Amino acid sequence: MPRTTSIEPGVRKQKPESLRSRVHSNRAETIFRSLATAAGATIVAAIALIGLFLLIRAVPSLAANEANFLTSTDFSTGDADHLQFGIRDLLMVTVLSSLLALLIAVPIGIGIALFLTHYAPKALSRPFAVLIDLLAAVPSIVFGLWGIYVLAPTLEPVATFLNDNLGWFFLFDDGNVSLTGGGTIFTAGIVLAVMILPIITSVTREVFNLTPRMQIEAAQALGATKWEVVRMTVLPYGRSGMIAGSMLGLGRALGETIAVLLVLRTAADPGTWSLFDGGYTFASKIASAAHEFSQPLPTGAYIAAGFVLFVLTFVVNAAARAASGGRVSGG
Repeated sequence: MPRTTSIEPGVRKQKPESLRSRVHSNRAETIFRSLATAAGATIVAAIALIGLFLLIRAVPSLAANEANFLTSTDFSTGDADHLQFGIRDLLMVTVLSSLLALLIAVPIGIGIALFLTHYAPKALSRPFAVLIDLLAAVPSIVFGLWGIYVLAPTLEPVATFLNDNLGWFFLFDDGNVSLTGGGTIFTAGIVLAVMILPIITSVTREVFNLTPRMQIEAAQALGATKWEVVRMTVLPYGRSGMIAGSMLGLGRALGETIAVLLVLRTAADPGTWSLFDGGYTFASKIASAAHEFSQPLPTGAYIAAGFVLFVLTFVVNAAARAASGGRVSGG
C-alpha cells in the first residue's frame, strides 16, 4: 500500500503565518529600498540644481563681460553697463595657497596617523586622536585671527630670508605688491594647512587601522623592523586612503572663505606666481563683495566665479572618492 505522509496540525496552522511574515518582510524591504533610493537621489538632485542655478545666473553676466573671463586680471563690476571681470588671479591665488597647504599638511598628517596607529601606546593614542579631531571644530574665524595677528608677524623674518636668498625662484620672489604684516599667500597656505590637518589625519588613520593583521604579523615573523613593517604592509595598503584624505583636504582648502579673507592682505592684482603676493581667492572675493549684490549683472559676475569654484571642488572630491575606491567618505 502507498505510504501517506502525515502533517501535524500545528505545522499546517503555521504555514499561512509564515507566508504572511514573508510578504510583510518583502514589503518592508521594498519600502526601505525606495526610501534609501529617494534619499540618494535627493543629494544628486540638490547638487545638480545648485550647479544649474549658478550656471543660469552666470550666463547673462558672461555674455555682457567685456574682458576674457579666463585670462583677464581685472574684476571690475562697479559699472553694470561695462563689466570687465576675469578669474586668472583668483585661480592663481586659490591654487597657490591650497597646494602650499597640501604640501605642508600631507606629510605631517600621514606621520601623525602612523604614530597613532603603530607607535603610540593606546593610553596616549586615544586622547591624542580626539585632540586632533577636535581641531576640526575650531571656527574658521579663529584660525583667521590667529593667522593674521600671531602667525603673520612671526613669519615675516622667514619671508625676508627666503626673499633674500631664494628670490631668483619665482615662488619666492618679492611679488608685485607691497604688503605689511605678513598677510601673504605664504601665511594663508600655512593657516590652511593647520585647518585641513584633521581631515587628512582622520581619513589616513582609519585606513591604516584597516591593514590586515595577518600581513603585519607575517612581516614581523620574517624579522622585519617596525619601519619595515610600515613600509611593506601599512603604506601600500593605505595608499588609497592617503590619496583620498589629501584630496578631501584640498577640497576644503579650495573653498575656505573667512580665514583666508582675514589673512590675505588685499592689494593690487598679484600678476605673478609668488608666495609673497596678496590678492583674493574665489571664496574670499565673493565674500568680500557680498554686500554689493544688488544688481543682477554685477552679482552674476561673482556667481560665475562661484560656478568655477563649484566645478573645481566637485572634481577634487570626485577624484578623492575614485582614489579611495568608495571606502572612505568625507564632508
